[in-house]
Amino acid sequence: MRHRSDTNPRRALALGAAILAAPVGAAEVPDPRIDCAFPGGNAIVESIENDTVILKQDRRDTEGWWFYWYFRVQGAAGRTLNFKFTDGAPVGVRGPAISLDEGLSWEWLGKERSTTNAFSYAFGEDARSVRFSFGMPYTETNLGAFLKRFSGNPALKVETLCQSRKGRPVEFLRLGCIDGAPQARVFITCRHHCCEMMASYAVEGIAESVLADDDAGRWFREHVAFGIVPFVDKDGVEDGDQGKNRRPHDHNRDYGNNGIYAETRAIRALLPRWSGGHLCITLDLHCPSIRGGENEHIYQVGKEPPDQWARQQDFGKILEDVRQGPLPYKASGDLPFGQKWNTAKNYAAGTSFCQWAHTVPGVWLATSFELPYANASGFEVTARTARYFGHDIARALRRYLEQIPNTARVITTGENPTGSIQAH
Repeated sequence: MRHRSDTNPRRALALGAAILAAPVGAAEVPDPRIDCAFPGGNAIVESIENDTVILKQDRRDTEGWWFYWYFRVQGAAGRTLNFKFTDGAPVGVRGPAISLDEGLSWEWLGKERSTTNAFSYAFGEDARSVRFSFGMPYTETNLGAFLKRFSGNPALKVETLCQSRKGRPVEFLRLGCIDGAPQARVFITCRHHCCEMMASYAVEGIAESVLADDDAGRWFREHVAFGIVPFVDKDGVEDGDQGKNRRPHDHNRDYGNNGIYAETRAIRALLPRWSGGHLCITLDLHCPSIRGGENEHIYQVGKEPPDQWARQQDFGKILEDVRQGPLPYKASGDLPFGQKWNTAKNYAAGTSFCQWAHTVPGVWLATSFELPYANASGFEVTARTARYFGHDIARALRRYLEQIPNTARVITTGENPTGSIQAH
């Protein structure tokens, strides 16, 4: 049985008919209802045996193994259920994330009640609907709620980058100094791999800083234009795909001359036009793999060109210095090109966004960050702490732009500036 995040009425009806029911003559307590018929949903329920649910993540078109899943349980009030996964070890280092309000807020169950492939949960007596996920899902609904907070703000414009393959509008946000003459531009992308949801909360944090009614926000709105593509793989986010290693290649290997995805083609057309050859920083936000080693600390993915790596290290040192949020970051933990997975072989399937972006006229720094799903150097990653990390990135962007060498602006714009961007 394959439960999918499809809200098509006919498919939703088929899904309802497919939900496992108690056999004739079984105990009077009916089986719980388990589905994923909502944006971002992903699960295949194989069986329900008494209080044990056997299930697995739906890999769909991912080449190899990956670990994203997201489902809902109804009709289990007052019971304790055991959930066992049959495809690898897809439960993260802090157990599953749990939502009691239909995905509006989340918390980690904790590793005490989970293993790498199983967990148990005691449903409250009034628990009508509980959602479980590998992480803390972030879909168009979450973005809409965030944008509603700033409705009418003149420093924010919501536009459409393109239409996805399935006809969904792909958002492009412009914020900061959007109507004047900005001295710098920052272009941010997220969800090249659609399952990497925790990075979206960091993007919210950056945007909050730009729109804040404080000195930093006013500085950004005077000096810097921001362009944000919050969902590069929009269909994957809404459909609940893995996205990573999607066949024939995923969105972050689609920046060659023959791109197959509407979103990446639109970005390749937009960025050079939007930046206009002026000083620009590009920032691509990701989440790493499931556990262990570098997957449990924040790091920049080092770029091959020596000048880009040097600029990444400069930015990293600034971020480490200005950090105020709870999630640790150390520039010494960044992953240089040529080490571990970050080698030429990893990019054999195609060109990444950062590889392409640093060739765009005006782009001085093209970098990417990996934000762990649940554990960052021993500290808990949540929607709240990820937003704080976004605030830290914004602080670092301001400091970096204030200190960026004048030669950068000569190189990227051909101008002869009298000084760097100054604080007020």
